[in-house]
Parts: sequence; C-alpha cells; structure tokens
Amino acid sequence: MPRSGSRRAAIAWHYGPRHHRGYEKSDDCGACGAMIELTDQTLDTQAILAHVAADDAGAMVLFLGTTRRHTDGRETASLDYQCYEAMARSELAELEAEARRRWPLTGCAIVHRLGHLEIGEASVAVAVSSPHREAAFESGKWLIDTIKQVVPIWKCENWADGERQWVHPAEAAEAGSPSRSAQARMATGSKGEAPTSSAAARQGATS
Repeated sequence: MPRSGSRRAAIAWHYGPRHHRGYEKSDDCGACGAMIELTDQTLDTQAILAHVAADDAGAMVLFLGTTRRHTDGRETASLDYQCYEAMARSELAELEAEARRRWPLTGCAIVHRLGHLEIGEASVAVAVSSPHREAAFESGKWLIDTIKQVVPIWKCENWADGERQWVHPAEAAEAGSPSRSAQARMATGSKGEAPTSSAAARQGATS
C-alpha cells in the first residue's frame, strides 16, 4: 500500500492514563493499561516499558524485533514497512484483548514501525507485564508469533544487490499458517509490488 503525501508520526490507540515522553495521553479505556501504535518514528523502549509498569506487576517482558543484515544467505541493505492501517489497528486490538483473556496481564504495549528502517533498527516492540513471569513470557511470545501471522503489515526487503521484494511476515515465519501465507501472496503484487489497500481488504474478508 504505497504511502502518499504527509502522514502523522504515529497512528495510535491508547488506553489508560499515560504521561510518558513521545506518547499521547488518552482516557479511552480507564486503567486497563494497553498501548497499540503504528509509527514511523524510532521506538522508545524506555517509554514502552514504563507504560506497562504497574505496582501489581512482578514481571515485565519486552520483545524487540530488529533489522538483521542477512536472511537466507542474502544480504539486506534496509527494510521498508507498510500496512493497511485500519485493518492492522483492528487486528492488533483484537490480539491485545485476546491476550488479556488468556493471561492475567497488568499491562500490554504493541508498537510497530512503518516506513524505512536501517540495519539494527527495531521494527516491532511487544511489552507485557503480569504478577508472575510465566504469564508474561507466554503472552509475549504468543503476541509476537500471532502478529507476524495475521496482521496485514508488509515488509520490503531491500537487498544489497539492488533487488526489492515485498513479503508478508507470515511467509517468512517458520511456523506460519499455510492458509495465511496463501492469502498474503494474493494480497501482494506478483512482481513484489507493495500491496494495495483493496487487496488487503479482500484478504481480511476471507480470513
């Protein structure tokens, strides 16, 4: 989904009171403590961790996905991320709610980068807090694994040899669902073009 014109630095759904640098305050959902964000700015890990901190939390887990230099023997120069924003926000909100149903979380934050990333930059952050470490580890792993499989966020591999290739992360995930991968290929241009919003919408309608 090619970007056009200027855009806001962040498209976010914020739940609960927050005063951390770089994130807006919202009172949409009382004290449930969730943050869901799509941003083209560098991820602020300290603010993300501060957001999930709570007096009743005995454990906090932060996962960062970072841009690596080599993939399957090929050298990556950089990455670009784009998404169908309305659907991505909806999917992320559903995953956050499902994680809270499965585990006793005191805080949850999901922040995904959009735009251009250089090697070493973080592309996604998932932070959770819970009274006990087992729930924090399990929920954090489930969230990032499921995000990569079902959320319509596309990655462009800018290879060092000059080739560019758009893929849905599920296509590269070792445990990705074949049906989701097939849907992602349908929504992605046959020659590696960025997906269109209409194609992404069709993908969501068949999910």
